Amino acid sequence: MKKNIAIVMGGYSSEYDISLKSGQTVFESLNRELYRPYRVIIRREGWILLDDQGKEFPINRHDFSATPDGTHLLFDCVFNAIHGSPGEDGLLQAYLDLLDIPYTSCGFYQAALTFNKRDLLSVLKPRGIYCAQSYQLDKGSEIRPDEILERVGLPCFVKANRAGSSFGVTMVKRPEELQAAIEVAFREDDEILIETALKGTEVSVGVLRYEDEVQVLPITEIIPEGDFFDYRAKYEGKSREITPARIELGLQKKVEDTAIFIYETLKMKGFSRSEFIIVDQTPYFLEMNTIPGLTGASILPEQALAAGITLPDLFGSAIETALKEKSKF
Repeated sequence: MKKNIAIVMGGYSSEYDISLKSGQTVFESLNRELYRPYRVIIRREGWILLDDQGKEFPINRHDFSATPDGTHLLFDCVFNAIHGSPGEDGLLQAYLDLLDIPYTSCGFYQAALTFNKRDLLSVLKPRGIYCAQSYQLDKGSEIRPDEILERVGLPCFVKANRAGSSFGVTMVKRPEELQAAIEVAFREDDEILIETALKGTEVSVGVLRYEDEVQVLPITEIIPEGDFFDYRAKYEGKSREITPARIELGLQKKVEDTAIFIYETLKMKGFSRSEFIIVDQTPYFLEMNTIPGLTGASILPEQALAAGITLPDLFGSAIETALKEKSKF
């Protein structure tokens, strides 16, 4: 019997448009012999189901249902394609848990933890994961430029603590650039993270549960045209992405083991994409994305294809894993 699948997309953050593209890719890719996919767009002014003719039907948030053409529609599973809030910070997951609806991403705690870069680093550093030197700053607190630069040095990155797709990220090369970079980051979040800019090989590592097994996908080497892997590099083709990465086998194994260790330590589920900078044969962890880009040109789908996994199989496996997890309880 076909399953009703709600593909949630949109959200409340600057990544709204990117999420729509990811969700549309999932919608187009799902096997229609197994699933009946529905696009559900979440936005601040309301949650709606969008049918094939572009007609909108409101979502009843009491039971996460819709009534297209007078039919009460409930969903067997939610495919989470929201980058940023509320799909990547744990809010949507907690809501679906309360309604007892299975979903494809990690749980609410893991989502909240990984979305908060500062908290995630504080959990991983004591477990032996190498990270860049960092400095934390909250909006309204005193800014001490000398203290910041003494800690992290130059160049450094100023980042919004809870944002994705490199929104609110600036590379600072000179002391006089620091204040403006802080202001940019505070426009995205009231917490920021300032980190030493590591110089090395940047790689992205996809880890997921596929056909009931945790698997690491072929590693992608990232070579941005600019100073770092920013929004233009990610979404406007201003970078080279080489899969598999051009690193020797022993180092590849070290990166893979580190990525899997992080995934399992955090008790992750669903997709993840972790970013590292390799410095002197050592992978330094940058961040983890729990709802990575899912378009055909996005990194994780490209890694899956390099591993011989098609998009229908990739997305279908995520749904089946979510349904099986739910059936255990």
